[in-house]
Amino acid sequence: MFEQAFRNIDDILRKEAGCTTELDYTEQTSWLLFLKYLDGFEEERAMNKTAPFIVRLFPWK
Repeated sequence: MFEQAFRNIDDILRKEAGCTTELDYTEQTSWLLFLKYLDGFEEERAMNKTAPFIVRLFPWK
């Protein structure tokens, strides 16, 4: 299940400029996974009617 998802991500990243090595793919994939996690986290907090995580980190904005 996850194996195919990572293959799809790698295929997309190979076509992008700036991703030339496996280390580049790892960095980009990690960033995408973090953003996906953060999105799910924010959606859960929105359902619970709590302040978004980013707002708590940067309350002046």
